Amino acid sequence: MSYPTLPNQQRYYEQVWDLARQVPHGMVVTYGQIAQLIAPPAGVEPQDYKAFGPRWVGDAMAACPDDVPWQRVINAQGKISERPGAQRQRHLLEQEGIVFVNEKI
Repeated sequence: MSYPTLPNQQRYYEQVWDLARQVPHGMVVTYGQIAQLIAPPAGVEPQDYKAFGPRWVGDAMAACPDDVPWQRVINAQGKISERPGAQRQRHLLEQEGIVFVNEKI
């Protein structure tokens, strides 16, 4: 299965960012949890959305404005995804009181 293009990307990203802004200080959510809170975009089959929604959320978080607490969104394993900025994300979460055990929250 190829990675499909997200229709109306900007609208979807704004929905993701609005949800991420609601995550309280000291708490985290996963990419998949955010995806589950958003209905599949028009033209996207539910099974495709289930498969690709978390990746689209990750894409949105990579492009988020400065006012979005991006550090509070983690992967399904309860870890920070390996990418540029991972150490900064961990530092910000630790400042919020998040505890890591064996790299897992």
